[in-house]
Amino acid sequence: MPFRSRPPIKLATFAFALGTLALATAVEAHPRLVASSPAANGTIASTNELKLTFSEALVAQFSGMNVLMTDMPGMKMTSPMSVGAVTSTVAADGKTLVGTLKTPLPAGTYTLGWHAVTADTHRVEGSYSFTVK
Repeated sequence: MPFRSRPPIKLATFAFALGTLALATAVEAHPRLVASSPAANGTIASTNELKLTFSEALVAQFSGMNVLMTDMPGMKMTSPMSVGAVTSTVAADGKTLVGTLKTPLPAGTYTLGWHAVTADTHRVEGSYSFTVK
């Protein structure tokens, strides 16, 4: 059976289509949370600073976080309670969202809620729990 080569135009078309598909996949990517302190479901000592690191640079004015206390030792809680204002800033690396509280968190269980927007205007949000001993 003789070898038949493909016309250059077909190879060029195939390469273009493959490149377009790869680019479209990259463009459709959303920022994702890659590290957090405190860690999800982790237990820490008291702190007044929270850090979330994302896969892409953030737009500071559209990114932020909040903290709710969901359980406190010795206290019956009927609903989550806000711990007050969290000042959110973006660190020098552009990818880390830093939340600062006026006072350290007392012992209890908390839910940290966050939202982040990147330069391509993709917004993502999420939450996780952690415990302070």
